[in-house]
This record gives sequence, C-alpha cells and structure tokens, in this order.
Amino acid sequence: MPVKFKFKNPDKGAWVLLRQAYNLILKCEDQVFSEHSLTTEQHAVLMAIKHISGSVRITDIARWLDRSVNSVSMIIDRMVKAGLVRRVRDRKDRRTVFVTMTSKAEKAYVPATVAGWGLIQEILSPLSDEDKRTFIRLLETLRDKTYDYLDSGKVVEEVRINEAANMAQFTKQATEYKSSSTAEAKRQGGTKKKAIR
Repeated sequence: MPVKFKFKNPDKGAWVLLRQAYNLILKCEDQVFSEHSLTTEQHAVLMAIKHISGSVRITDIARWLDRSVNSVSMIIDRMVKAGLVRRVRDRKDRRTVFVTMTSKAEKAYVPATVAGWGLIQEILSPLSDEDKRTFIRLLETLRDKTYDYLDSGKVVEEVRINEAANMAQFTKQATEYKSSSTAEAKRQGGTKKKAIR
C-alpha cells in the first residue's frame, strides 16, 4: 500500500501526487496486460503500430510514444524474440526496416485493449465529464511546459485521432472478441470471466 503524503506546499503536494498516480497507473496496466501475455510497453508499441498509417518504422513508433529510438529498438528486439512483431527490410532501400505485427500479437492485442479500456473507465469513473475536461486541460498545460523546459520547441505534429472511426473499429473488434470468447467458454463447459466495462 502506498504512503499517502500530505503537504502544505501545493507544489510539493501536486508533484508527489502526480508521480504516485503515474506509478500506480503503470502497475494497474502491468496487471491488466499481463493477463494477456503482454507488458504495458509491448501493448503501447502494438497500439502505435495499429494507429500509424502506412508502413511503420521504429522511428515512427518512438515519435508516437515520445521515447528514444534506442529504447524502442530494445523493446522491439524483445518483441521479435517473443514472436509479437517482425522486422521487414524495405526492398527499395535495404537500410530502412519496417515493423509489422504477427498473428500472435493480433490475437493478444484485441482482448488486451478491451481490458485496458475497462481499466481506463474504472480509474476515471470518479470524475464527471466536466472534471475530465478540466483534467485534460491541466495535463495539456503540464505537458506543454515540459516541452518548453526540454527546449524542444513546438510539437512538430498534432495528431487528431478520428475518435468516431477508431471507436467504431474498437467496438467491432471488442464485440467479436467477446462473442468468440463466450463461445469458446461454452465449448469448454466453463464460463469466461466478465470483462470490465
């Protein structure tokens, strides 16, 4: 159980709470994704591959995740060994390497994402929609200040995700996963654990 610190100084209090919340959320994600034989980092890489249009290079994934190319390359190495992704050389330029998901990763990604979405909804459930909008604005302010601090200038690319299309695709995949897992449980004479909604 974590220690609940109380500070009179709001800067210290906010900073410690931000760090604690971040670390605890990572632990929750680790727990949820491990049930689908993935780590949180692996799921993040698979999500990046799914959402980046066209052929995906390690540099694209690193940019998407706001990580160094070297750290993402090491994650990809482990994912190749685990049979989750493949490296494929470009036929025109042999120096360029693309990363693709394997069928093993595809099978793990959908149920892990369904479970991850359930976790997100559960953790954010105490907040009203208005609170969430305020929270987003506050986090954007902090994120932008960190970009300024790191002297990285303006964000090079603002990605606006088509939420309606993504949600429709996700809902379709989740429905297919839930119906196939329920059918599998019936064939085995057991019951599947309910997904968090």
